[in-house]
Amino acid sequence: MSRLTKSPSFSGLSSLIQGYQKFKAQHFEKKKSYQALVRYGQRPKVLMIACCDSRVDPALIMQCHPGELFVVRNVANLVPPFDQNPRHHSTSAALEFAVKRLEVTDIIVFGHSHCGGIRALMENSRDTMNSDFMSAWMDIAQLAKQEVLTQYPEASIDEKSYHCEKKSLVISKENLLTFPWIKERVLTQKLFLHAWYFDLKTGTIETYQNHPDSQFIPLESILFE
Repeated sequence: MSRLTKSPSFSGLSSLIQGYQKFKAQHFEKKKSYQALVRYGQRPKVLMIACCDSRVDPALIMQCHPGELFVVRNVANLVPPFDQNPRHHSTSAALEFAVKRLEVTDIIVFGHSHCGGIRALMENSRDTMNSDFMSAWMDIAQLAKQEVLTQYPEASIDEKSYHCEKKSLVISKENLLTFPWIKERVLTQKLFLHAWYFDLKTGTIETYQNHPDSQFIPLESILFE
């Protein structure tokens, strides 16, 4: 007997079921939005690479409607470098689909504060992380970790994690350019890359600017440039 069948009123699933009922009433019975999405397909213009963290829902934060945002979520919102070895490449496959098939115009790497993956990276060495998959995955951000340890040797673990969260965003954005079909579209200005940082405490978003100072600035400020 499943947990749902056994005791739905006392399980964590009950709130999900109630949410589903509201969703169905809003999008199927009133707006009929999914009928249009089925008929005409999805045409999102933005791919967002976000974290698996349950507190950071890109569609909710951006107030997007179904079909507006193509989302890839993984631990610590990391982008691996281009690699053609015959293995499973979930994030890379999603990138390929979004860029080649959906022809998105923008890719946003969407990081956030208090990231558990980055915290684990800063607290443990690769040898002591003790995982089947996490340590290898977090290797993508090892350069960010090393830069933080060099630049902020006396900082607290909270401060180091904060800096690493932002530095890993920049590394992931740079890794996007190792994919030839992304780089080609960036050079011809058919595709634009972004790195955004969401602060869970304040609700603010900062965007990384390469020039002139290579820093994160409030997202709202770019609307007035």
